[in-house]
Amino acid sequence: MENKKPISYTSGHRARLREKFLETKLVDSELLELLLTYAIPRIDVKPIVKDLIAKFGNIQGVMNASVEELNRVRGVGDNIAIFLKAMHDAMQRHYVAAMKDAPIFHNPTVLENYAKAMLSNKKVEEFHILYLDSKYQLLEDYLHSSGTIDWAAVYPREVVKRALDLNAKVVIMLHNHPNNIASFSTEDIEMTDQVRAKLRSMDIEFFDHLLIAGGIMYSAKNLQLIK
Repeated sequence: MENKKPISYTSGHRARLREKFLETKLVDSELLELLLTYAIPRIDVKPIVKDLIAKFGNIQGVMNASVEELNRVRGVGDNIAIFLKAMHDAMQRHYVAAMKDAPIFHNPTVLENYAKAMLSNKKVEEFHILYLDSKYQLLEDYLHSSGTIDWAAVYPREVVKRALDLNAKVVIMLHNHPNNIASFSTEDIEMTDQVRAKLRSMDIEFFDHLLIAGGIMYSAKNLQLIK
């Protein structure tokens, strides 16, 4: 009888993980483990996954970490760090392509997923301006400013100038709260009103101001903070 090479626990576990992915939704640690099995084919990646989640909180935090931050985790070298950053970049490019191909409200989940992937678990506050054409399709995501854990500057004239340069017809503001405070501040709304007024004077539509905090996206329009 032909001798068959026994299947190792690692290979059997990986097969079960792939099957589970096809059948149901994996939790963060399982999905990260599945990804790393393709970057590290011959060792048990569970300890690495455990340390990554412990340090960065969830898979979004892992993906948003820099190569330098990832390299500080035991067992993570340049290959794994670059693999994870490449996966994150591919994911963001997919969302950008989708927003350029159809109006942003055609599938609101795409915009929400993009915003979360880009800003969740960031350590400093960032203000992004999404510039849209007359069909509400994305022209550019512009990083307007990057600040501290609880502040980032916004310059209404620069927002308008960039809109004119791109011939944008619609603007969406987007920022994050690294401290996870899940509400727009008074300063946020006052600044939003200033930007809206500048845009209105140039006949450019202000669509919404979005906030990412605690892994959730909030809409100033839906919260009736802007009218």
